[in-house]
Amino acid sequence: MKWHELTIATTEEATEMITNFLHEMGAGGVSIEESGTLNKPRDTSLGQWYELPLNDIPEGMAVIKGYFAEGTEIDELIEAIKPRVEQLREFDIDPGQVEYSTAEVDDEDWATAWKQYFKPLRVSDKLTIKPTWEDYEAGPDERIIELDPGMAFGTGTHPTTALCLQTLESVVRGGEEMIDVGTGSGILAIGACRLGVKSVLALDLDPIAVSSATENVRLNDLSEQVEVRLSDLLGVLREDHSKTADDKKALRVTVPVDLVVANILAEIILLFIDDVYEALKPGGTYIASGIWKNKETDVQDGLIHSGFEIVEKRRDEDWIAFVARKPQGSE
Repeated sequence: MKWHELTIATTEEATEMITNFLHEMGAGGVSIEESGTLNKPRDTSLGQWYELPLNDIPEGMAVIKGYFAEGTEIDELIEAIKPRVEQLREFDIDPGQVEYSTAEVDDEDWATAWKQYFKPLRVSDKLTIKPTWEDYEAGPDERIIELDPGMAFGTGTHPTTALCLQTLESVVRGGEEMIDVGTGSGILAIGACRLGVKSVLALDLDPIAVSSATENVRLNDLSEQVEVRLSDLLGVLREDHSKTADDKKALRVTVPVDLVVANILAEIILLFIDDVYEALKPGGTYIASGIWKNKETDVQDGLIHSGFEIVEKRRDEDWIAFVARKPQGSE
């Protein structure tokens, strides 16, 4: 089968929003390649290494490729996405001097070729992400996340995902109940269980992500601990309020929970801070990641306005993760 490959050269800052646009417009898959320059600081504390040459994408830039089924009117699609990309500037997201190009490719040229670059990756003191097709022998106290992300976001190679896993490792004490909002491949839900979280409700509005996360949970033998649902947090809260104790559909967790994690766009995080506050027990923790540096103040102000206490901010390159706590004694 032939596919239309739409390539968009833009900034790293704009990748997540443009990726969302491509999925919304029917992309069968999306790939992102960011700057491979060795000029940027890189964390090697856990033994990570980087081959030369990486790529020739300029610092701070990225190349996004979206794949559309044969028969798609690709020129019309480009004209439809251009104004949406330009509108990002109104939200303080700079897509740069955007360039568009197209090509035709076969399934095998993109559906599995990326797998050769996805190798086992130690992302924290305890957690290692292992592609399901790779052989790997874990060391002492090394906890493995088996992963086949398919077309869902989340391999651990993106700074926001790695940052979130590292932050989880610093927060989890063991025995918590957790909600993962925007679970993608399910990587955070699985990682949390590997760190000692008792049970997770993993939510996503993308059916592809729900399917991918469900399969990855199964591959990690965590189906009894992790439930994956096609929903958002508000949907879960509404269901919790509307049903009696006798007729509620059984969840892996009881709301309110000890921990909520969201590794998504800052613009989306700002929309449901109050819902997260409601979903947490007093003293509960919220990890909000996926925040580009230009949205740091907005997210911090939103968390404080909703009643959260900022416990910590962790950084990886220009990405930020907040650790916030719902005060004890609050309702």
